[in-house]
Amino acid sequence: MEIEWLPVTQKLSFRKFIEQSDLLEELKYDFNEKAELRHTETHGPFAFNYYKNVLERNSKRYWALGHLLEQYIYELLEKVCKLQKVYIPSEADKEPRSFFFMSERALSNHHSALLVLLQDHGVFRAGQWSQQAIIHHGLQHGSQIPCIQMALQAHYDVIVLNPNDNFVDQQTGKEWKGLLTQNVEFSSRKMFQTESFFSLQESLQCIPKRCSNTPEEHMAYIWDYFISKTEGKDVAFIVHGYGGLVFMDLLVQKKWDVMSKVYAVALIDSEHHVGHQLGSDVQLLEWIKQHCREWVTSPKPLDKPATTVLKKEFPTVSAGTEKHNLAPSSSLQSIFKYFRKALKAKAANFSRVSMVTRSSTKRKQSA
Repeated sequence: MEIEWLPVTQKLSFRKFIEQSDLLEELKYDFNEKAELRHTETHGPFAFNYYKNVLERNSKRYWALGHLLEQYIYELLEKVCKLQKVYIPSEADKEPRSFFFMSERALSNHHSALLVLLQDHGVFRAGQWSQQAIIHHGLQHGSQIPCIQMALQAHYDVIVLNPNDNFVDQQTGKEWKGLLTQNVEFSSRKMFQTESFFSLQESLQCIPKRCSNTPEEHMAYIWDYFISKTEGKDVAFIVHGYGGLVFMDLLVQKKWDVMSKVYAVALIDSEHHVGHQLGSDVQLLEWIKQHCREWVTSPKPLDKPATTVLKKEFPTVSAGTEKHNLAPSSSLQSIFKYFRKALKAKAANFSRVSMVTRSSTKRKQSA
């Protein structure tokens, strides 16, 4: 399904965010009608080497672009996808807080399924599968917006997690304020062109965000205070990379609650390890066999069996690409097809159980 991006770029331009940052000369970019990031004058793709062979300054510029993209996608989630921004922990006042996004009736609408999106670890925040993919391949491939729009059109409610928003960094905040107000000289601290959250974290003085100190903690909090509160709702997950490990951790920690509420999990190039995380728990092993399916990077066409020697715990198929950061967009249509089948199977099984129960009741009453 093709997502129509032209109305989005007309009403909410990425260029506006660049203009507010006073980085007009360094970042002459905007998204075109195909949601591709292009230079506003040459119409060429993003070029990293703006300052000829000066890695430090180019890396800083790349980091600034990533921060602007983060803010832009937050606004797309609210204004285009009509999701609500929810701060956590709920009772916090004057302390650093994280947040996530969810559709307006995600907790109150008991007649629809709920889709939860859980991305890989990295510098990218809510609404992104991959910052690098957004920059080099466009919003249709790197952002979660096509996935969210497909879910909403299929009458799902949606929760978009923000598992990498774990700390407030005072030093980065000061530097970013400088970038917003003037074209300052870049600091001597080296900024790498990378999507690794951990390489950035090591050299900074960070204040942890309570209840979101780690992706696992973030996931557990939102499960306890939001997802678990939905009654009679069928829950599905799409998890990418490290998100698979986070989901398996949730499954172990909240075993019966998760098994009773989640009807399908789509893992994409997951970093989970069943042996280490689930051990020999027969019930969990049987549950993931029945409720999980994984799409892995592979040279094979989409949906072709791609079971590896190390992963045989549930069905595994090709994501239709060999690139990790493009696997979510490449496998998206297949994932929603899987969800439809899983939901029908659950409904059919529920009907059979109900029929057996009613039949047994009638026999007892006639005896």
